[in-house]
Amino acid sequence: MSHSLTRRDALKSLGLLVGTATAAAALPGRSPHAAEALPHLSPTDPTATALGYHDSAQTVDVKAFPTFKSNQRCDDCLQLQGKAGDPWRPCNLFPGKLVNAGGWCRVWTAKS
Repeated sequence: MSHSLTRRDALKSLGLLVGTATAAAALPGRSPHAAEALPHLSPTDPTATALGYHDSAQTVDVKAFPTFKSNQRCDDCLQLQGKAGDPWRPCNLFPGKLVNAGGWCRVWTAKS
């Protein structure tokens, strides 16, 4: 006896899978925001050091970083992701870490 999977059966299975995943994500103790669990980027991190990352744009030495302008902060950078207003957010340049929205690095690029 041969059993073939119909399109309808496949769609039912997909719906069940999506529903189960959604319910599992809503379980107590599980954060719907994975970024909240990420560690903060340390200025001593090797990538942070290479890119001149500072937790606070106010501490950037203009002589050491001549491309820095006083109106540049991570929260105005194209690379910063996440929810506007959050003090620590994901950045495309530092995967798996959160950067301070008030920080700065030499790769700063204005949002368009």
